[in-house]
Amino acid sequence: MHIGVCKIKLYLPESQSLKEKRRAIKSLIARLKNRFNLAIAEVEAQDVHQSAVLAAVAVANDVKFVNKILAQSVKFIEENSSVVLVDYETEFFF
Repeated sequence: MHIGVCKIKLYLPESQSLKEKRRAIKSLIARLKNRFNLAIAEVEAQDVHQSAVLAAVAVANDVKFVNKILAQSVKFIEENSSVVLVDYETEFFF
């Protein structure tokens, strides 16, 4: 079993309130879950209206597949126009 964890730091330039931020993050999380079958949640900066930190987790029996899914999810976020990808880091556990 291989587990990949990706910590994703985002900037939401259009968000003017926590309500707007939560709407944007909730939408992004739902699209990532549906498209890539990830476990994903907001893990830091919940009370900052223009920043968010997400943690995405993928589990599979092949490390290459886990890496591919996490890389595709990061690329999907980069192409999303409502958020700006600031940084990300990925860890693997075997």
